[in-house]
Amino acid sequence: MAMEKLLAILKDIRPDVDFENETELIDNGILDSFDVVSIISEIDDVFDVQIRINELDPENFNSAENICNLITKLKNIENKQ
Repeated sequence: MAMEKLLAILKDIRPDVDFENETELIDNGILDSFDVVSIISEIDDVFDVQIRINELDPENFNSAENICNLITKLKNIENKQ
């Protein structure tokens, strides 16, 4: 379910990108810093998680799967607090 919501967010921001298959969104320059800021803002709104500076590792944003894993990790951390 989280992946479906995430893909909807990503496609809304960049409809020209194949998020289901692309695994080097940052490394290949497909997403720029403005895209990442938009994605982070939408993730905060939709998933109610805060992505902090230490999570801004490019690897966390290289694929939809990595972004989804980051969201899941952050939700688990928040649920434990």
